[in-house]
Amino acid sequence: MLHILALFSFLLVSSSHAAVQDFCVADLTAPQGPAGYSCKTPAEVTADDFMYSGLSVPGNTSTLFNAAINTAFVDKFPGLNGLGVSMARADIAPGGVIPMHTHPGASEIILIAKGSVTAGLISSDNTVYLKTLKEGEIMVFPQGLLHFQVNTGRTQALLWVSFGSPNPGLQILSNALFSNNLPSELIEKTTFLDDNEVKRLKTLLGGSG
Repeated sequence: MLHILALFSFLLVSSSHAAVQDFCVADLTAPQGPAGYSCKTPAEVTADDFMYSGLSVPGNTSTLFNAAINTAFVDKFPGLNGLGVSMARADIAPGGVIPMHTHPGASEIILIAKGSVTAGLISSDNTVYLKTLKEGEIMVFPQGLLHFQVNTGRTQALLWVSFGSPNPGLQILSNALFSNNLPSELIEKTTFLDDNEVKRLKTLLGGSG
């Protein structure tokens, strides 16, 4: 009988610690370190940590690129922490564009829910892979490669985007060049753009220098 009680007590203790092994919900109130967010204690975790409603509303496409991106990354959706996945919603007006960009931390898959887009990626040997996608079609973009999407249809496009990381990172090529204080003369030398064009793009994208 004592052996049975001891075994039962062991199972209760083990089950109380099982949630730690099941998930690591991000503690967004704690500092983020190189390895990411620390975990909430199981007692602090609620059902709300495992759901996110922020992708239900269309984004405002009245922007410079005539497009809007709404993300569900770990900084907004703490239940993603440590699970290797995240999502985003892209709304693109006719003629709008998700400009050339890269995700250093994850590969990406897009699903065309509405409309039609032309999407492409550029490999490290500068080969271009280009497709026009319609509703229901998907395309994958390997981690770290430059890629883009353009609404080449006549109606608003809606894309659902999945990533292989809770925090895939983002670097937009045009912003990397023209939204900061990188000196214009260096941009001109490294891109072969003339001074007037560099200054125009810096003014457009809020850069200086």
